[in-house]
Amino acid sequence: MNWKLIGLLSLFGLAMSIATVFVIPPKIEPLFWLAIFLTCAALIAKLAPGKPFLHGLCVSLVNGVWMTAGHLLFFETYAAGHVDEMAASAAYGFLPPRGMMLVVGPVIAVISGTVLGLLSLGASKLLKPAAKTA
Repeated sequence: MNWKLIGLLSLFGLAMSIATVFVIPPKIEPLFWLAIFLTCAALIAKLAPGKPFLHGLCVSLVNGVWMTAGHLLFFETYAAGHVDEMAASAAYGFLPPRGMMLVVGPVIAVISGTVLGLLSLGASKLLKPAAKTA
């Protein structure tokens, strides 16, 4: 496992945790995630020493930690910009919104990790690994 690569790629999650609070509106957030996932899948295919699915899963699990932490840290600002999400949390949640974030965040991380893992696996079949330098 290339833990350095996982850590570096997870910085996309850190950036998105802040960007989704202050800059990126919820309606276009999926487009950013799509670009990030495609970039990560290609980099994993090129730079990871095997196990592309596991690398993708791990990147998304760490992303989930960043996202949950960022949204909790800036909760009031996040909630103000994500009214629909807060309403859904109130309507369907069994916990207050912050508690729901702690429960739903890991679930989303596993689901998105499965997606990124599959994309990474597919990319590893299409792309040649980077040449090793001596």
